[in-house]
Amino acid sequence: MKKVLLVAALLLCALNAFADEGMWMIQTIDRALEKRMRAAGLKLDGKMIYDEEKESLSDAVVALSFSCTGSMISRDGLMITNHHCAYSDIHALSTLDHNYLEDGFWAMNREEELPVKGQAVYFLKKVFDVTPEVDRLRDSLDVASRPMAMRRVYKLLEDKYSLIYEGQGELICSSYYNGNKYYMALYQVYRDVRLVAAPPVSVASFGGDTDNWEWPQHKGDFAIYRIYTAPDGSPAEYSPENVPMHPRKILKISQNGLSDGDFTMVIGYPGRTNRYASSYAVEEIVQVQNPIQATFRLDQMKIIDKWMNEDVAVRLKYADRYFSLSNVQEIREGEIYCYNRFGVVEAKRAEEQRLQKWLGNSDLIYRLGEKYDDVAGINQQIVYFQETIIRGTNLFRYANALSRGDSAIVKRELAQLDMRVERDLLRYSLNQFFKYVRPVYWGDYLTDLHTRYKGDVDAMLNEIFDGHLYEALTSCRITSFNQRRDQIEAGVSKNSLEKEFKDAVYRMKLSRKEPMYPDANSTMRITYGKVRPLQPRDAISIAARTRSEGILEKYNADDYEFTLKADFRELLEKNRNIPVNFLTDNDITGGNSGSPVLNARGELVGLAFDGNKESLAGDTYFVEAMNRCICVDIRYVLWILRTYAHMDPLLVEILEQ
Repeated sequence: MKKVLLVAALLLCALNAFADEGMWMIQTIDRALEKRMRAAGLKLDGKMIYDEEKESLSDAVVALSFSCTGSMISRDGLMITNHHCAYSDIHALSTLDHNYLEDGFWAMNREEELPVKGQAVYFLKKVFDVTPEVDRLRDSLDVASRPMAMRRVYKLLEDKYSLIYEGQGELICSSYYNGNKYYMALYQVYRDVRLVAAPPVSVASFGGDTDNWEWPQHKGDFAIYRIYTAPDGSPAEYSPENVPMHPRKILKISQNGLSDGDFTMVIGYPGRTNRYASSYAVEEIVQVQNPIQATFRLDQMKIIDKWMNEDVAVRLKYADRYFSLSNVQEIREGEIYCYNRFGVVEAKRAEEQRLQKWLGNSDLIYRLGEKYDDVAGINQQIVYFQETIIRGTNLFRYANALSRGDSAIVKRELAQLDMRVERDLLRYSLNQFFKYVRPVYWGDYLTDLHTRYKGDVDAMLNEIFDGHLYEALTSCRITSFNQRRDQIEAGVSKNSLEKEFKDAVYRMKLSRKEPMYPDANSTMRITYGKVRPLQPRDAISIAARTRSEGILEKYNADDYEFTLKADFRELLEKNRNIPVNFLTDNDITGGNSGSPVLNARGELVGLAFDGNKESLAGDTYFVEAMNRCICVDIRYVLWILRTYAHMDPLLVEILEQ
């Protein structure tokens, strides 16, 4: 009975707070959405947010290789994002002599700015509906019987419109509403990107993994790049002759701060959500996928952490790998917690009862549940394989280069690896692989190896590292698992039924004229909300803002995650009341990192950088009472630049527009 009441309460909560839920397509801000935003506190016309013909806020928001979001903040191409979005770039630029992760990086003039290899910044210029064209091509190419044919459909349309918009940018076609709508986006892409400023990791990620996905936090999670163009202003690869870009729009910075209940909106490029997934899809995540990923990645982190604590060179080499492992591991663990705590499976079952009434005599939902039961075993085997052999070590590229005799790649990979760490990771992975993956999938080499050494993994490792690494990593192949799954599915796949289910949800909502936003798919979205404190559990209430006093309260010289450089700590002792982080209830997900947090007038007040643990059901289900977006206050960013880094010329460039 308590579970039923909880589900009912969650559903009622979602309905009553609908205006705050949703990652809405930036190009479809209609009168109804604008009216809801105005009622929440917006003081702008919708055309000032997005307008293909005139300068608008969206012109100042960019995608960083579609993994994070950034904002333009100066007429000379300065772009701000999160430090954790720039982490891999900073890591790649760091050496033992110049460790920019640990020490920070501050370019005091443009000659000191560091070119970043492989980074690309995307400016959205135009979005248009191509659904009828996709539908015609899809029918002519018989996509239903050829799973990869949709990529061919996209390519044909992208090529067509590339001729129409020749020289104006790059085109990307994307699916919305589970393939019921398709839009083409035109982007101007810049690839000469240079690092300008980044605080030390002790400032940017103060609290580390302990505070990740928690509240309160005290992170200075920002980094600044500059975008360069050819002398004529066109996008260009890196060249010393390039000049700073002059963006169409920059964001004005507000230093006035926000109070509880103040309106906020976030514009960005959220990665992926699956809000319209079935209860069975969530059940698979909770019972099959996440427990394995969370457990294995935590164990791998412990292995890497041991070596990082023993050797500073290992810490530099593996900092980025550890950072990625940690983030995903905590997400998977947090999802399990939230799905169970908030009864997400039960809540979705209640929604499915409503859908069943609309469907009438259809047995779609019943067949979908049966299919998930059928493939649960083989899907679990696939996750075990992926978490051990595929991503349990960093040895694949090295082993592949060895097998081909490519000495240049072997040398490059060796420079990035520590074989002591990799041996320990492979030992762990093989132990788990042999324990959980059925022998029928092992492949010839691993089967023979296990037999000859009677399961002694240490003995196996000696042979593997003595010239048989490639054989060990390629003995077991995904094709074996896929063939078995195809046999079980017997021509009707779980994915095809899940798509049919989502199509039914779409048609039902459309028929009832219910507002419906599409799942996030790395395209530009807008979400709105307000500054709001958090009550994560009964009788516990946490304020919506943190200050520098809290950094000193958490400081621990003996804990790497909570230590500070002496000069920064001294400054904090004199400045205990600096605004640091704040909470809003904006609906965000991965990819929104670095997104501008804007006030009611469209001014930049912060950067989104994290969510709270209680919001981690958000990829499949929005819990309004618990969902929070954690933001770094722009005033903390400016204080660091001014008082700690002494970057006065940069501040003049940012503030005197």
